[in-house]
Amino acid sequence: MGKGWDCVDWKVNGPSASPAIAYHDDQVTILLRKSLFDIVTGDAIHPMDTSERSFARRIDLTSLQLFVAVCELGSIGRAAEREFIAASAVSKRLSDLEATLQTPLLYRHTRGVDLTPAGESLLHHARSVLFSLEKMQAELSEYAQGVRGHVRIHANISAIVQFLPEDLGAFSREHPQVKIDLEEHLSTEVLRAVQEGTADVGICHAGVAGGHGLQALPYRRDELVLIVPRDHALASRAAVAFDDTLDLDHVGLHSNSSIYLAMREAAAASGRTIRLRIHVTGLDAMCRMIHNGLGVGVMPRRAFTLMHGVGDLACVRLTDAWAPRAISLVARDFSTLPLTARLLVDHLRGRADPAPEPAEALAAAA
Repeated sequence: MGKGWDCVDWKVNGPSASPAIAYHDDQVTILLRKSLFDIVTGDAIHPMDTSERSFARRIDLTSLQLFVAVCELGSIGRAAEREFIAASAVSKRLSDLEATLQTPLLYRHTRGVDLTPAGESLLHHARSVLFSLEKMQAELSEYAQGVRGHVRIHANISAIVQFLPEDLGAFSREHPQVKIDLEEHLSTEVLRAVQEGTADVGICHAGVAGGHGLQALPYRRDELVLIVPRDHALASRAAVAFDDTLDLDHVGLHSNSSIYLAMREAAAASGRTIRLRIHVTGLDAMCRMIHNGLGVGVMPRRAFTLMHGVGDLACVRLTDAWAPRAISLVARDFSTLPLTARLLVDHLRGRADPAPEPAEALAAAA
């Protein structure tokens, strides 16, 4: 069986046929009939059960939109004005929604409305549904405007600051019709997104990438260095061991970041702890804190070089074996990625740093 869309007659629960649209490839067929989505694997149909079908038919998007508007404004009347609909029509839809769900959603009083516990739950899900529909509309409209592919990437801050602006910029110039969605996350969250299918490709520290049942390919290398004010006692040193900084106050990144985890492990190996004075979420904020005398910090050398104008600072090489790091590309299975994602992976691999020479690796570990 090839890939494509077909018009079919779908017979479920009876002899009558109803029109549907079917997309199929060699493994999966998806049937769309009105607002229902039923999945077919091979030749076996797995329809929604009766209660699910009935619920899906009775919940409409307009009622959800009006419910969210009432919740946001705290009044049926104000929601009706904003949505350009009669207040009586809004009230009727809300009553119908409560009847469908068989539970009260709002406490109605003279000053407006308040949410019941069930209403709080529905508001959360309604916002999620409406946001997903808006995102779907935005993505599909881009295809109508000429986009020919879509790649979702989650990456850690080190990759985003140091390498991805140039690498993704070059790819976009070569493939202007491929849309790239890039989100910054901690390395552990990058791996989770790839595992759960939220991201096609992850980019994170190689030490974190191992042992998660994912495939990894080498991408870039960086080196962690100590950042100090230029007039600091350590600024004149050519190199320093991380242990020698543990008596100093530190400015650090998020407690789950790969950099902070490496620092904490190194301190624990010496039987000590880090005197962490300030947590920040960005490298530029770290530089500003250090410039103003609030501690020292650890960050990638190239990131520090790119932010050379943020404070009067100096970087000192760390002699620890964990300071040189590898950054990896991660996917569930590179061979099954969509074509556009494979094109991007090949492009990033083409810009990857060469493997270190043996002598260079020994020097870094010394």
